[in-house]
Amino acid sequence: MATLKSLAKDTAIYGLSSIIGRFLNYLLVPLYTYTLKSCSDYGIVNDLYSQSALLLVVLTFGMETTFFRFISKEERPLDVFGTSLIMVGSVAALFLLLVFGTLPWLAGSLGYAEHPWYVGMMAVVVAMDAFQAILFSYLRYQKKAIRFASLKMLFILINCTLNFLAYVVVPRFLEDWPITVAYTFAINLVSTGIIMLCFLPELRQSPWRFDVGYCKPMLRYTWPMLVLGIAGILNQVAGQLLLPRVLEKEAGRTALGIYGACVKIAMIMAMITQAFRYAYEPVVFAGHNDKNNPELLAKTMKFFIIFTLLAFLCVMGYMDILQRIIEEKYREGLSIVPIVMVAEIMMGIYFNLSFWYKLIDKTIYGAWFSLSGCAVLLTVNLLFIPQYGYMACAWAGVAGYATSMLLSYFVGQRKNPIPYPLGSIFFYVLLTAALFAVMAYVSPHLSLIARLAVNTLLIGVFLATILYRDLPLQSLPILKRFF
Repeated sequence: MATLKSLAKDTAIYGLSSIIGRFLNYLLVPLYTYTLKSCSDYGIVNDLYSQSALLLVVLTFGMETTFFRFISKEERPLDVFGTSLIMVGSVAALFLLLVFGTLPWLAGSLGYAEHPWYVGMMAVVVAMDAFQAILFSYLRYQKKAIRFASLKMLFILINCTLNFLAYVVVPRFLEDWPITVAYTFAINLVSTGIIMLCFLPELRQSPWRFDVGYCKPMLRYTWPMLVLGIAGILNQVAGQLLLPRVLEKEAGRTALGIYGACVKIAMIMAMITQAFRYAYEPVVFAGHNDKNNPELLAKTMKFFIIFTLLAFLCVMGYMDILQRIIEEKYREGLSIVPIVMVAEIMMGIYFNLSFWYKLIDKTIYGAWFSLSGCAVLLTVNLLFIPQYGYMACAWAGVAGYATSMLLSYFVGQRKNPIPYPLGSIFFYVLLTAALFAVMAYVSPHLSLIARLAVNTLLIGVFLATILYRDLPLQSLPILKRFF
């Protein structure tokens, strides 16, 4: 119970920073969609950020998870920290040398021959982000959730403020101020650089020693994590990478702009999963020898699914409000939101299932599962994007994550069984499906006010069910004395 309380506390801190941060980041979505001239311009933003997400996985090569696995069981944690920093930093430095040594050719091959510095700026951002990933992991290891959240928030505040100045304030005073996507990349570079300076205290703590004794086993552990990570991120961004390349260039960027804008509404699932992961990994690895660990994994899986399903209903129930985040010309793609959210829930379940092979040092299983899911996703995208456009991307995500999730579950139950409460989980899934069906097929025939009222009532039914079945009010510390 103490472990669950610690997990809940840290999740609350990480989650609050993620929620506030995502909310502030959401402000950039209307900023871009309402100020950039076309969907194609916003497609450029999504394209380069999708490429950056893939590159970040390559440059960190699974070292975040590897860092926790080794620092939790070794007697010289600072040496693990120093070795991890040197390994990731060296790869990032080599990456920058390759990028800037071939920048004109690289930018041209990516479709940005006229704007090579878009590629150059994002390359520097990705390299710094990779290095900072270990620094943020060190804060999580030290249980400095407040400092972690503060630095994440600082980045977002700087980034949002500078974007607001560049796209809203300055154009009002300078009529000839050009509105261009270049500001987005330059501001990201500045914001990331400031956070790097804020990490000077942690950098001073590192012994900056490269321990070969740690390096070799860490690389053996992490290379399957790299494969897993690449496959995992491709599951998230493959559609966005393929849209402007499978379709004709301008049409592809326009489709990507619409898809990317609508996906932002669905990203509340990614926010919940990420907040949960930040708190969950250190707790699970620290208690991997605890005999109650399987029960912890089973219980947290159940509540993770319950609350992501609640988030799904909230987003769909208040779509009339949330859709205003994006400008009207992007709203033709809103039909992808429930599909993408289902895919994100599956990704979260797959993440939770992944601990069985991480805890027994069999990360090769994760690589195979993720590769299988990625193969399905790429196949669906390549076959159906030419005909169905961004709708194919949304369904491809569901197919890919479902494949990885099911493989991990069935193999995991043979190799390292965990008593997941499947009956209770399926009950909530079916309840969610029924409530969503009412929202989708009954509510649209009502007026806006009536629709919001009905959807609120349906969400209330789900909440009441949770309180009745799994979180009775008398069990909550604050309310316990009243029952």
